[in-house]
Amino acid sequence: MPNIKSAIKRVSVIEKKTLQNNMVKSAYKTAVKNYELAVAEGNKDKAETLLKEAIKKVDQACTKGVIKANTASRKKSALAKKLNTLK
Repeated sequence: MPNIKSAIKRVSVIEKKTLQNNMVKSAYKTAVKNYELAVAEGNKDKAETLLKEAIKKVDQACTKGVIKANTASRKKSALAKKLNTLK
């Protein structure tokens, strides 16, 4: 445990940021999972609306720095490909 005041503050700030990052990551993973379930069911209309939401969550995670830009791009491309296989 740190003894210096600034180090103590850093620890508490890091804990808060970690929780915020986990919330963002969880939200994007949930959105992607819901989309993939809709694709697996073959529900095209539902999948299209959930695709927009999933892409939004992936972009938010990228903007917050939770995932890298190339990872976000790869995820969005893979999600779009799954929708195209439905058609």
